[in-house]
Parts: sequence; C-alpha cells; structure tokens
Amino acid sequence: MDRRPLGRSGIAVAPFALGGNVFGWTADEKTSFAVLDAFVAGGFNLIDTANSYSRWVEGHRGGESETVIGRWIAKRGRHDDVVIATKVGSDMGLGRRCLRRDHILAEVEASLSRLRIERIDLYQSHWDDPDTPFDETLGAYERLVRDGKVRAIGASNLDAKRLGEALATSRAKRLPRYETMQPHYNLLVRDEFEGPLQALCVEERLGVIPYYSLASGFLTGKYRSEADFGKSVRGQGMKKYLDARGASVLSALETVSVRVDATMAQVALAWLMAKPGVTAPIASATSVAQLEELMGAAALVLDVESMRVLDGAGTTP
Repeated sequence: MDRRPLGRSGIAVAPFALGGNVFGWTADEKTSFAVLDAFVAGGFNLIDTANSYSRWVEGHRGGESETVIGRWIAKRGRHDDVVIATKVGSDMGLGRRCLRRDHILAEVEASLSRLRIERIDLYQSHWDDPDTPFDETLGAYERLVRDGKVRAIGASNLDAKRLGEALATSRAKRLPRYETMQPHYNLLVRDEFEGPLQALCVEERLGVIPYYSLASGFLTGKYRSEADFGKSVRGQGMKKYLDARGASVLSALETVSVRVDATMAQVALAWLMAKPGVTAPIASATSVAQLEELMGAAALVLDVESMRVLDGAGTTP
C-alpha cells in the first residue's frame, strides 16, 4: 500500500488514519480490539487519539481511549507496526487549554502509562494556547524528544498565522518543529484549511491529517432529516448541516458514488486523500464492517470529472 510521509519526521503512514475517539465510548473494549486488529490487517498503521478522549462522557475523566489502545498493544505484545499519535493541550480539569511546560511533562507520562509504550510516535498540541509562548511549548517537546519519549511533534487547530509563528520559533530557537497539522477539514468545512493554511503546509512540507473527515457521519448520507438524528449519539449535531449547502454536497457525493461504484463515505475520504498536502484523513469506526468500508477509500482514485463535481458542491455560483 502507498505510504506517505508525516512531514520530515521520517515516519511514513498509509493514506487513511483510524480515529480513536470512540474507543471506550461508543465502542467497548472487545469491539475496539476487533476494529484495531482489522485496521492493521488491512495494511494501515496510523492510530490517532488524545489524552482528553472521552472526557465529554458523563463519568469519564479522559484517557479512556488511550487506555483501550494500551491494553490492545499489551495484548498483542508489539506496537512497532503501528504509528501511535496522541495529543496534549485540552482542558483536563485546569479550566483552560494548556501547553505549558510543566503540564506537557506531566501529561506525557500519563499518556505513556495508559498507552503502555516507551515512546509516542507523534505527540500533538491539541489546541492553541495563546497564553503560553511557543518557545516554552516547543522547549518541553525538545526535552521529550531528547529523552526518547516522543519521536515527532505535530499541531492541531492552528490557523496559518499561528502555525507560521510556531515554525518561525522552531527555526530561530533551533527547537523541534511541528511536522504535522491536524485541521478540521471535509467536503462541508473547507475554509478552515483551504487557502493560507493549506499553502503553508504544502510549502513547509507538513503532513496533514484532517479530522471530522466525514463531518461526524453526515457525509455517509445517513442523516437526511431530523428523523435520522436518533441513528447515533452524534445525531443532534447534524442539524447544522441540514440546509441547501448540505443537500448540494450530498447530491454531489451520490452522483460520484454511482459513477465510480463506491459508497458516499469512500468518495468523501478519497476526495480528501487527493487534495494537495493531505497525508491521511482520520475517521473512526464502531464496527469492523464499518471500518472495512472506510478502508476501501484508499483504493479509490477519483477521476478529474469526479473531483470537479465534488469541488463545486455547495459553492456559490
């Protein structure tokens, strides 16, 4: 299978990443293990999680996803064939998002313990922390890389200006640089990445691993009206997409899916895989059958006409 570089980290990954946000939440441990096994068996290797998953669930404190992944790693006795990416910086009880040195150094130990590994392959700043200077955050990462606890670092949810400042700090202070960017990007949400941020990522050769690649499931086509909201715990969040633009995007996906004999989810992921700078879109699965459908996107190459139809979907004439 095609392998794409994660920036200049020396790490190469398959063009589809498995989102770990559902592990320990909507996917119990047994199901999570089955999904993870099928993912590796399919030839894929990038597993994305965060210390805060799934803190939003009543009774959860965060770390549930990392714990499940750690138990899976322990059960199989290896993680050298997968790339484990996790994040730090979400509010873990401090009342704010935090990328201060002491917080990072404490949280990495907790993540390593839950994941049951000695080194995190990709450690990412989950959110921007404008109250903490970049040199403090990057200095903490430098120590972790030097100590062998982190292989490479990445960022998420930075705009072009802030990413540019972070990269400039790395150059000026000779600190580790962000090798990846994790933006909110899909057929419905394009303006947060396309434009200056995408151009900067391409220019600086960062690996881009978009999250919400399927707009929380909307782009699979299963949410067509408010009557469909009960199909999943994310259903209520679909209301914002039920407008003329959302309908236009679904129509384009249907047209192309028939044209290329693929599902709408596969087409939505293949569109992302074909966009400049994108390394591997992230999507989660709560069953092996669902995962097998998503993995099929990696074998789908969209032709010029299909890309034209999708690129024009939901845009103002």
